[in-house]
Amino acid sequence: MSDHEYTPKSKFGKWFNDRLPLLTLANHLTDYPTPKNLNYWWTFGGILTFCLIAQIITGLTLAMHYVADADLAFESVEHIMRDVNYGWLIRYIHSNGASMFFLAVYIHIFRSLFYGSYKSPREVIWIIGILIYLLMMATAFMGYVLPWGQMSFWGATVITNLFSAIPLIGESIVTWLWGGYAVDNPTLTRFYSLHYLMPFLIFGLVVLHIWALHVPGNNNPIGIDVKNTSKETVPFHPYIVVKDIFALLIFLIIFLGFVFFVPNILGHPDNYIEANPMITPSHIVPEWYLLPFYAILRSIPSKLGGVILMFAAIFILIALPWLDTSKIRSAIFRPLYRSFFWILLIDVILLGYIGAKPPEGIYLILGRTATIYYFVHFLIILPVLGYYEKTKPLPLSLSEPVVDPHKSSNAI
Repeated sequence: MSDHEYTPKSKFGKWFNDRLPLLTLANHLTDYPTPKNLNYWWTFGGILTFCLIAQIITGLTLAMHYVADADLAFESVEHIMRDVNYGWLIRYIHSNGASMFFLAVYIHIFRSLFYGSYKSPREVIWIIGILIYLLMMATAFMGYVLPWGQMSFWGATVITNLFSAIPLIGESIVTWLWGGYAVDNPTLTRFYSLHYLMPFLIFGLVVLHIWALHVPGNNNPIGIDVKNTSKETVPFHPYIVVKDIFALLIFLIIFLGFVFFVPNILGHPDNYIEANPMITPSHIVPEWYLLPFYAILRSIPSKLGGVILMFAAIFILIALPWLDTSKIRSAIFRPLYRSFFWILLIDVILLGYIGAKPPEGIYLILGRTATIYYFVHFLIILPVLGYYEKTKPLPLSLSEPVVDPHKSSNAI
């Protein structure tokens, strides 16, 4: 940040800034001091902001042509694809954009896990991020219902019916979600309204997320605090901005590769068949980004137990800053934790694979094993590692990354 506060030069600028200091805020964002050793894993914050804006813009455009009626929804999607100018492009950007959004989110989350970005003093940033993730999953699920294909209809039926397992109030929650006693037109209109509303709630939380980030500042790959701002940081603009733009361009090449060459590869073929309450698909699965939690849900024989465990798998992430007892942030200096991190990543990928398979035979055994390890990692391995792991010595500062280990400080 600049040593002096920004002052507009024009009379209008001074008048406006005195009443609404947006210009001062913009100057703070451009001059925001950023650790100079950030790598490309930190560019996914900017990529996620782009994805959110792209989803909102394409979603608003699609809403102009979509009809939230059980008898007309499927045809309205076909109308968008065939008759609206560039409707196919807008829809494919929106549908594939959801997958790209979640891909970037998962990279962002696992980057935070590797470099310890959830640790003090960034706990609030992490918690807001997990709340954003929860809203994203709810928004994506409701959006998946809107095309009113076979997988949309039966996915909504199965997932919403899970709430009936909640004692006393479960049936009332399901009835409220359905708007009646079965998934039908009231369900579709409710999901459409909520799918339209939630992205704006996500946007508000993203603003809070960025605001909370600017209080303690960015974490960095080494995981130590900035000690000398002039030597160890660079202004956000142009250094980080250019880096983010380059990473975004690479991301867009991959994104548009899906849109133009394989736009339907991430969707389910059954969803191109109009919803029919009389015919059940042979295997009901959600979108790929929800599969790990779907696998956890199905790994428990009890319906209520599965629901509890599925939500626990998400909410346990909120408690992560307190479950990880190590004072060292970055996995670079934690050899044992680094090994367990890769095991966790493989475990989550395995859960995603199991979630797409029928819950029987070897898949059921693997799903239960992977589910057990998921919770063991957070509830047992992380707390124990913090006390017994022998960590590597930390560098003295960002400007002196290589030092004599005997002179290094192990304090954060």
